[in-house]
Amino acid sequence: MAADTPATKLIPVLGEEGVARLEDATILVFGVGGVGSNCVESLARARVGRFILVDADVVSLSNINRQAIAFMSTQERPKVEVMAEMIRDINPDAEVICRQVRVDAETAGDILDELFEAAGGRIDHVVDAIDTISVKLELAALAERRGFSLISSMGGANKLHPECLRITDISKTVNCRLSRVMRKECRRRGIRRLTVLYSCEHARPATGLPGRDRRERSGMGTVSYMPPIMGQMIAGYLIRMITGVGTEAVGPVPPVGPTR
Repeated sequence: MAADTPATKLIPVLGEEGVARLEDATILVFGVGGVGSNCVESLARARVGRFILVDADVVSLSNINRQAIAFMSTQERPKVEVMAEMIRDINPDAEVICRQVRVDAETAGDILDELFEAAGGRIDHVVDAIDTISVKLELAALAERRGFSLISSMGGANKLHPECLRITDISKTVNCRLSRVMRKECRRRGIRRLTVLYSCEHARPATGLPGRDRRERSGMGTVSYMPPIMGQMIAGYLIRMITGVGTEAVGPVPPVGPTR
């Protein structure tokens, strides 16, 4: 009987060539919070060979409910550092490039230039798992101008139904406030296409936390399972794109919940 390897359960589904493609792939992830950290963990377990991680923040107590890197033992440590350790613990052969830097719309292009250079001029896919709309739009514009593959995560706050998650073009999104802003701005800026993960569920109304001013948006929260599922869905999309396995049409997806 052949000895088990980390790829033993991948090869029957993805094939040896598919696994080899993953091992040769380079993925750049902006933001390793709830969505990003769970996406990266899943990609690491799928044997992706090189990661570039960008995040300025450190792990905090409020991250524990949803982030793959958040434990009591990792409090106040840089997220990219903890994420890199997790990747190497899963796959010691993986290469990890970290940048603990805050990205804004003005610096995104220069940071991308530096990262492409650090990666030897080749990045196969870029994941936008950050919260700032201006940066999301700038990354979308850069992807359109420069021609790199980008998938952007929309909002999961105050949502409970993972069955409402969809991967589609931004023009086909419904019921998502962040997607609505992104749709409008993409049209205004001439961004013709943007692949996104979004939820068609109507978000629950925000409430205030005890002792906080009601005007504060302190009631925007996330349940423990939504960001991990979102991250894993993005990972699944990338694995299919890289390997070419499972990209065939699977039939129409029935609508879930009300639309407008």
